[in-house]
Formats: sequence, structure tokens, C-alpha cells
Amino acid sequence: MSDVWAGRLLRNPRGSHRAAFLELFFDLVFVFALTQVAQGLITEVTAAEPERDVLRGAAETLFFFLVLWLIWMLAAWVTSLYDPEQTLVQVLVIVVMFGTLVLAITMPDASGHRAVVFAGAYVTIQLGRPLALTLALRDHPRRKVTTRITIWSAVAALPWLVGAVVSQPVRLVLWAGALGIEYVGFAAGWPIPWLGASRVNQWVISGEHLVERYQQVFLIALGEAVLVIGLTASTRQLTPGEVASFTTAFAVTVLLWRIYFHRAGRMLPEAIRDARSPARLGESATYTHLVTVAAVMTTAVGFELVIAHPTDRSELPLVVIMLGGPALFLLARSWAEYEVFARLPVPHLVGTLVLTAMIPIASVLPQLAVLVTAAVVLVLIALTDTLRTRGRPAEQPSSPL
Repeated sequence: MSDVWAGRLLRNPRGSHRAAFLELFFDLVFVFALTQVAQGLITEVTAAEPERDVLRGAAETLFFFLVLWLIWMLAAWVTSLYDPEQTLVQVLVIVVMFGTLVLAITMPDASGHRAVVFAGAYVTIQLGRPLALTLALRDHPRRKVTTRITIWSAVAALPWLVGAVVSQPVRLVLWAGALGIEYVGFAAGWPIPWLGASRVNQWVISGEHLVERYQQVFLIALGEAVLVIGLTASTRQLTPGEVASFTTAFAVTVLLWRIYFHRAGRMLPEAIRDARSPARLGESATYTHLVTVAAVMTTAVGFELVIAHPTDRSELPLVVIMLGGPALFLLARSWAEYEVFARLPVPHLVGTLVLTAMIPIASVLPQLAVLVTAAVVLVLIALTDTLRTRGRPAEQPSSPL
């Protein structure tokens, strides 16, 4: 009887693959959390004078982004495996939602006076979720997986909690090590000698649900870019340079949307449905979208800096942000095309190389000109995508994964 009850927690393979309303509600917290991450990088770039401080600030921003991504990504996998209409799963989603809100609130001072609250909230999320599922699954075979995840999370909890009570820079070293443990656990299938291991690419999941969640988090990142554009422009006097900057920034955001969803991005649900191993493609898409969302967030940070000072000469950190963000996006989008169609798109790879090659020489340009450079490259790629598929029937996915 307990097996039957525990089995009800799992998704019905014949049920709906659409994201539940609770999951969309859950995403609202991440809008705020990503705003905190973006504002943290903006503060570091504008306030830090020595270049090493900029690099340190960028590393801290990347760390906080990876923290949020791990929480969101595991939540997406959980609701792709377990039924989000079940009460326990809903409670877990809401608890994770509240914990993430606490993380976002404490993030600006997480390496200072709020370290204990930040680490405590994170450990509660990462340890509490698999522990609750382990208790609920009782004698179900799936319990071995959640038990292994619980053990790995408990091991990682130690440096998280110790790091919260020690001083800098030891704190960030311990926290980075703890986060590394969790990412290694995810990649390796949380191996435990007496319990074995099972990588997520071996799980039986709702693949269409999972990739829909990835499409949604990409749209959240684009929404963050629009939010940055709007909030920054609303505080300016809207000189001709500022108007040109926020118009170009909006155009870049639209181009990122267009390039992502052209064929490969739109066909991702069909690709995972027809894939030989949906979970394997889902695992690959996890890393692809990590890079994609990070690239969009980086580009959004550049928007605020350019709109605020469009005619200023570009410093190297801004050039890296403004050209590196789109370059990273195109690189991730190239891999997404391979995931769906088993090929790498030459225009996207060329665009990545052009943007990267421009970084050393673009510091002589005004900030607006750097943004326009990124926009021109993206326009050319979007046009190339349109021309090479015009008049041709829709291509069917042929994922190699």
C-alpha cells in the first residue's frame, strides 16, 4: 500500500506535459533573484577601481548565479519527475520558493553580516527537498536516488555552514567548494558505494515538460533584460544618445529572442519527445541553458551601463560584458542547434568569433558604438537564419542524443 501511495508522487507518463501554474508562480521569485544578481555585477563594475576588484566582483556574481541556477534547475527536474499536482510536491515547491526569496534578499550582504541566514536558507532548500522526498517514498525503488542526493547534500552542507561563521576570504573558498560538490554530484549521479549511482540522463522523465521549463527560464532572462532597459531609461533625461542606447538595447533583446527560437529553440520539445534518450537530451539542455541564461544576464548588465553613459569611452570590463554576452549566447545557441538537428550552424560560430575578436579593439569606441556593434552582428545572423530557411518546409528534429 505504501508503494502505491509513494508511486502516486511520480508523474503519469500519459498525463499533461505542460508546466503547472505553481511552477510559473515559482518563477516570479527568480525574476527578483536574477535582478539581485545583475545589480550586484553592475555595482562591482561601476564601483571597483582596480581591475582585480572587477574580476573578484565578477567571480562573486558568477558564484551567486550558479547557486540560483542549481536551485531552479533541480526544481525543474523534480517537477519533471514528480507530479506537481500532488500536495507534497506543491509544498516543496513553495518552501523552495520562500527559501529562494530569502537568498535573494540576503544576497547583497551574503559575504558579510547576512552570511548565516544566506547559508542556512540554501542548506534548508538543498537538504530539505531530497530528505522530504526520501521520507515520502518509503519503500519505493525511487527512494535510493533521493537517499543518495540527501547524503551528498548533507556533505555539502558542512562547508556551507562552516563558511558562514568564518571570515573572508575563507568563506567564499568553502562556499565555492560546497557548490562544486553539488554540481559534481549532479553530473556524476550522486554515487554512494553501497547505493550505486544513476545519472539524470538515465531517469524516466517528462522531457517535454523539462524543455518547456528551460524555454520559460530563457524568457525570464529576456524579461530581466527588458526590466533593466525600462528602469534605467526611466531615470534618465533621455538625451539623443540615451534614446539611441535604450532603442538599440531593446533591439538586441528582440534579436536574442529571434535567434533562440528560430527553428532549433522552437523545435526543442519535439526533439526531446523523439530523442533516443529524452533524459540525456534534457541533461545536455541543462548546461546549454545555463550558459544561455548567463549570457543574456551579462548582456542585460551591459544595457544599464551603456544607457547611463552612452558617449563615454568604453572601459575593458564593459566591452567584455557587451560583446562577450552576445558571443557566449551565440556559442550556446550553436550547441542547441546540434542538440536538435545534429549540426553546428556556421553563421553563429562566425558571429561568436567576430564578437570575441572585437573585444581587444573596441575599447577605443564610445559605449553606444560597442552596443551597436553587437546589434549589427546579431542582425546579420538573424537575417542569415531567415534566408537559409525561407521557402523550405519545416525541418524535423534529428537529435544525436
